[in-house]
Amino acid sequence: MTAKKKLTGWLLMLTLLLVTVFPNGAIAAANDVVAIDIEGSGTTLELTVGKTKQLKLWGTVEGSSVKRDLTNSVTWTSSDGETIKVTNGFLTALKAGTVTIRADHAQGATSTIEVKAKDSYKELSLEYAQDGKYSLGVSENPTVKALAAIQGSEATKDVTADAEWSSSNSSVLTIEKGKLTLVGEGTATVTAKYSGLTATFTAKVNSPYSKLKLKFLNNDKELSAEDIELVVGDDKATLQAWSTLASDSSELEVTDKATWTSSDKGVVTVEGGKIKVLAIGKATLTAEYLGVKAQTDIYVRAPYEAILLDPSADQSMFIGETLKVEAEVRSGANNSEDVTSKATWTSSNPLAATVSGGEVSAKATGTATIKVSHSGISKSFKVTVNSTITKLTTEKTELELYKGESLSFPKVTGTKLDDEQVDFSKEVTWTSGDDKIAKVEDGKIVGVGKGEVTLTAKLPESKVTSGTASPIRSASVTVKLTVKEKVLALISEEERLSAVIGEDTRLPVVTAVWEDGEESSVPDSIEWSVSGSNAVIKTTSTGKVLKGLTKGSATLKGTYSNKTISIPVTIEPKIVKVVVDPVNIDLNIKKSKSIKVTGFYKDGKKVNLSSKVGWESSNSGVAMISSTSVKAVAEGTATLKGFYQGHNLSVKVNVIPKLVKLTVDEKSLKLAPGSAKTVVLTAQYDNGNKPSVTGSATWTSSKPSVAKVTAGKIEAVAKGSATIKAVYGGKTVTVRVTVK
Repeated sequence: MTAKKKLTGWLLMLTLLLVTVFPNGAIAAANDVVAIDIEGSGTTLELTVGKTKQLKLWGTVEGSSVKRDLTNSVTWTSSDGETIKVTNGFLTALKAGTVTIRADHAQGATSTIEVKAKDSYKELSLEYAQDGKYSLGVSENPTVKALAAIQGSEATKDVTADAEWSSSNSSVLTIEKGKLTLVGEGTATVTAKYSGLTATFTAKVNSPYSKLKLKFLNNDKELSAEDIELVVGDDKATLQAWSTLASDSSELEVTDKATWTSSDKGVVTVEGGKIKVLAIGKATLTAEYLGVKAQTDIYVRAPYEAILLDPSADQSMFIGETLKVEAEVRSGANNSEDVTSKATWTSSNPLAATVSGGEVSAKATGTATIKVSHSGISKSFKVTVNSTITKLTTEKTELELYKGESLSFPKVTGTKLDDEQVDFSKEVTWTSGDDKIAKVEDGKIVGVGKGEVTLTAKLPESKVTSGTASPIRSASVTVKLTVKEKVLALISEEERLSAVIGEDTRLPVVTAVWEDGEESSVPDSIEWSVSGSNAVIKTTSTGKVLKGLTKGSATLKGTYSNKTISIPVTIEPKIVKVVVDPVNIDLNIKKSKSIKVTGFYKDGKKVNLSSKVGWESSNSGVAMISSTSVKAVAEGTATLKGFYQGHNLSVKVNVIPKLVKLTVDEKSLKLAPGSAKTVVLTAQYDNGNKPSVTGSATWTSSKPSVAKVTAGKIEAVAKGSATIKAVYGGKTVTVRVTVK
């Protein structure tokens, strides 16, 4: 019983709590409307008077995420029904004004929207004074009124403040909310736009003045105001502005009223007519006042032509050193002035180097640009501050160079106090001990003549203050340079080389030809190399030789000085016998004959060596040899000699004229038996010679029983007929013999 009483008490307390937190039945049941929203709420809806619009209202229902159309389920009211009427959300604009439309749901939800009704206009017109003609400085704050004629009424509405205004020429006038601001002379179209309507008028702005002129005063003396020339330092130059009234041509000074501008404020500025000179250059100064303006060009020059520094070149310094630099200005050929103490000295990097009164102090490693300025002119130089260097070294102590060629200097390294090395190449200056052998030109060493010379690198001369100079300034490094004559060509006595497998072959003798025409053999100086693995260069007690390893081919390269020669090499087995065919050659002039050379190996196999033998002619004026062919040049004899793998080869060449024709003095004979007759056989050559070749020809008889012949002597034997034939040099001639 007690437990039931306690439970009942808790339920009563919970009910009281819910009633307190959610009064008046705020606890929503399913399908209850918890919120409503007029479509477009939060914005101002605009309507034209006489127009209508249907509003939509959406409701949020408890237990559903989908909004419902409750437009016809709420009560609609207007805050001013005479301005805008509402029925079930349907709006009717009755007159201009703004109202609040409210929607109330029976379950307590509400929503509002602001609606503005606007009149409809049929025309926009502008009202302005002085027929739109204004005068600068005279017409004070002119205004323009915009009037909109209401549709269906004779009334108008002042929309000046709401219209959109613009000017076609802002350099003449500007307009804002109907207020005109006159800027300069000219015409401009003023435009007003409102509610889709546009109205314009043309405004004309005149100046009361016909012109503005300038007067120039320097040191209170009036000078021409055209193309004014000043120098840096002038401080008493002024301009005055005078305007001329158009009405009576009277003049009025308006210097303080005018607007002054400079085309280049880095050269000169102007304020209230007062000119301030800043730097060398040109600027145009302009004064403007009430639509008229005047201008003049100012040319600012330096009082001096140049500023000279000593020293003037870029400087390399070491930490702790000081350098005194002197500055002087020149205004003529013989007119100079020391301005070291007057000039302005600056350093672009005081951490590295400072400067005061021309004295540069090296403070820390780095670079700084030291600039000196005086009376509009300036000059600068670069200072490089280096760490303390204890010694200088070069990467090379010896160099080689060919005559006529150039070479970069070797790298120079400086050693710091902590033994760290830095590149010091750009800080040193190189000199040559003999310019006839090598000279320094454009930062490189150029070979001039054959010989040896010493190149020296040291720090350039400097005017650092005595006592502060680093000891390294007296140090130097040297390099020995050998200048060689350039080789023009390398010539070998052999065009190709043959090597025997397993045997040593001497290397060819090479002659070097220099550009000056001198020649010499360079057997010991040439560096040889061979391509591939078929042969190898080896050193013996008598020098280097080529040893054949395996059958094949290779290229032997010899390098000497600036040239390289390449010689093809054939590596093959030992050849035991060489046969040349033919060994005797008869040739007519200009004719050629191939020579076949056959080699035989130990195993009996043979190889064609025709193209591998290097032939030489004992008399190239008679016969010339080219690879595998000999050509007859002139009548005579010559011997061709060749060499291959230790075999000496020889071919005899006999060059003879070409036989053109073969003739006999008797073409037919009639002989009695027992009688004899000798005929003469003549050979006719292309060189015009006609020797008798009777004894050299080959003679035959078709019927020796009738007639026989020996060396041109024909003997009759018995009655009958026979043909005697003579053959010589490939040609044939016959004689008809009749024996009676």
